[in-house]
This record gives sequence, structure tokens and C-alpha cells, in this order.
Amino acid sequence: MAQNTQKVGWIGMGRMGYPMAERLLKAGYDVSIWNRTKSKAEPLAKIGGKIVDKPSDLAGMDVVFSIVAEGKDVDEVYLGKTGVLSGNGKTPGVFVDCSTIAVEESVEIRKKLKARGADFICAPVSGNAKVIKAGKLSSVCSGPEASYRKVEEMIKVYAPKGVSYVGEGELARVCKIAHNVMLGVVIQNLIEITLLVNKMGVPRHAFLAFLNNGVMGSMFTAYKSPALVNLDYTTTFTPELLRKDLDLGLALADEVDVPMPVTAATRAILQMHMGNATGHNNPEEYLSKDFTTLMETMALASGMKLTSENKPVPTGLES
Repeated sequence: MAQNTQKVGWIGMGRMGYPMAERLLKAGYDVSIWNRTKSKAEPLAKIGGKIVDKPSDLAGMDVVFSIVAEGKDVDEVYLGKTGVLSGNGKTPGVFVDCSTIAVEESVEIRKKLKARGADFICAPVSGNAKVIKAGKLSSVCSGPEASYRKVEEMIKVYAPKGVSYVGEGELARVCKIAHNVMLGVVIQNLIEITLLVNKMGVPRHAFLAFLNNGVMGSMFTAYKSPALVNLDYTTTFTPELLRKDLDLGLALADEVDVPMPVTAATRAILQMHMGNATGHNNPEEYLSKDFTTLMETMALASGMKLTSENKPVPTGLES
């Protein structure tokens, strides 16, 4: 099919799903959208999004994308009581899931979709809402290659930084879990070294500028620097979601006998951080903030009282 002629269904209007679907609409695609909280999707109607009442209303689409929190949610929106495949309508040829879920969950969903005549492409992404807006999101994909090629150009619309096809089955799930394990380990070490130099007298903004200008800097260390400098914990990824992904990584490592001691240590520290949340007036609200709040737990363990440096810090995402 020619680009932009396919009818696209989109499920999930969270921090990631909304701007991803928005990019498809702005690129001229015909996109119908379902979200559990309908009001979150309604602003996209202004640029052509067709808001539907239930997932089964997407049964007539050529392709259905999803980005939700967990594997059980993917199964529910595809195959549940009001899922895409719950009625007698036309079965979409390809389902593309951008969520981060367990490999075994993905295997079961793939089997169920295949039995209904649909192919399943795993297409998790790397980045957050700010990265999407900057046009620097990337994606890793796996599944039947012929079906991947049908949706490749669509994925490139919201992931213009790069799309990597890694093979059949659930291999993209493995790659994304490994990616998020690294995210956890890197933020922990970044916090540790930042607190070390800060306690010895180096301003956090000065140290991170040096780091980000050198070979050890990365897009990740740059766009997390404002949080560490100015204690801006605007949510991009919560501690609970990070814990889930570290658990997924450690479970995979156990399956294939790969030791991951640094990951295990990071997971233990993250658990300590989540336990410390009970000391806050509203633990649930505190844990809904960004995972960079881990810096507060590490500062406490270091005998430090953090304050914002109130410095303008580049994110590395500026055009």
C-alpha cells in the first residue's frame, strides 16, 4: 500500500502515545484513536484524529498500534471483552505494539493474533515525550519481516532517529528490556558521581557540563542533567516502571545464566528508594514523580541536603 493510505488504529494516549500518534496525524495518516480516558485523546480530533468509543471500533483498520503499561493491558485491548478482535469485524492485518512487556507475554499474544490471521510486530521505543517532540525518538522492531516492511515508514514518522529491525519473534522485547536495564544502571552511577563531586565542592551544573561535553556524555546524560542540577522531577518514567524493567532484565538473565551483579545492586538501591517514599507526606504522589528522585535517597545516604542550583542547563534536545 502507498504511504498514508492505510487506515491506522492507535491505542494509548499516555506520555508517549499522545505525541507519537500526533506525529502520524501531522504526517497525513488516517488515524482512529482509543484511550481508556477519552478526554485525553480528544485534543487530537482538532488535527484529524477520529476518536472511537471502544477498542473493537478499530477492527476495520489496516494496522493497529498500541502503547500501554503492561502485557495484560496489551492482551485486554486486543483480545478482551471489548478488544479490537472481540467483534465480527475485519481483522487488522498487522498489530504493532510499542509497550515494554515481558517476552513470555509477547509470545502468548503473538500466538493468539496468529490464530486470528494477524501478524504481530514488537516495536518498543527509546526516549520520552521530550525526545519525541525533538524528533529524536528511535525504535527497535521484530516479527515477520514482510509485515514489518508494511509499517516501517509509519514507525519512522514517530521514530525518525532510527528504526532497527533485529529479527523474528520477540527479539525487540529483549533489546528494549536490555536498554532499560542500562538506563537504570547509568542513572544510578550518574547520580553517585554527581553527588561525589558536589560534596567535594564542585557545582553540579559545572560537572555535568564537563561530562556531557566529553566522550562519556550521551543524549541520556544530557537530558537528565536539568533534573540533577535543578531538582526538576517532572515525570518521564517512574521508579515503579523502572523497577518492573529491572525485574524483567534479571529474569531474562536467570533464564540464560548471564550474571548481572551491577543490575541486581541497582535494583536493590531502587527498592530502598521506593521504601524511603513512606517518609513523605504523600508517598503515592512522590513515587509518581520521575525516577531521578533517586538522587534524593542517595543524597540522604551521603549526608547531603540538596537544593536547586537554578541554572539554565541544555538538554541536548535543542534543535
